[in-house]
Amino acid sequence: MLNLNPDQFILKPVFATIHCEPSWQWKKRDKTFPNYGVFYVWSGEGTLVLNGKPYDVQKGHCFLFKHGEVISATHKPQNPLVITYIHFDVTETPQMMPTVHRVFANPINFESLLTRYVRLLLVKTFGMEIEAKLILKQLMIHLLREAEEQVEERANASDSLLEIIRGMANYIQQHPGEQHSIESLAARAHLSPRYFSRMFKQIMGHTVKTFIVRSRIERAEHLLQYAGLTVTETACVLGYIDVHFFSRQFKKYTGKNPSEIR
Repeated sequence: MLNLNPDQFILKPVFATIHCEPSWQWKKRDKTFPNYGVFYVWSGEGTLVLNGKPYDVQKGHCFLFKHGEVISATHKPQNPLVITYIHFDVTETPQMMPTVHRVFANPINFESLLTRYVRLLLVKTFGMEIEAKLILKQLMIHLLREAEEQVEERANASDSLLEIIRGMANYIQQHPGEQHSIESLAARAHLSPRYFSRMFKQIMGHTVKTFIVRSRIERAEHLLQYAGLTVTETACVLGYIDVHFFSRQFKKYTGKNPSEIR
């Protein structure tokens, strides 16, 4: 909605900040949503269903509803919702639309704007309409900015994860003789074992176990060919207790027996 000027927003006399009663619910209606609407959760827990898709909501969750959408909602009576809703329309089709659902990590500024908007329309002070339209524009900017910042955060997180996984792969290659496990490597990377295992395969192209074995065999080839170690010595250096198992694994990956390499 960055293409819209503040005077292109149309204020609607449908707005409020409410503490929902324990029996509150937003029933699904035959008529679809008639305009645009901001729905923000200050506290409580509930479920909002938008066009058939359920969202578990709590503090910081914000929705931007559009024309034609079908909405219903309920909440936990023991932890009722406190919400602000605003209805408005525009005179021109928006070009950049915020996503329908947003979760604010730091909602202070957004909440301040919401509070100011509701107070303005309730009191109807001098210049109220102009200021309210300016606030609506700011609210849309906040929603768009939050979306862009989260995209950037995900990109930065992806780069960081890539660096972590490649660092762990390098650690395995530099210490092939250690008794590596998914759990120990995940702990070193400060990730859960399941997530570490999945992302390692996605980034490195091999499972953790396969990568460990390949690193050991590659190191074994070097030790046998250039360091002058015997097969037994090489197996011992690389953490193998059973020399015959080492030989079978070596042949599986290289097609040759360790003694042939030496």
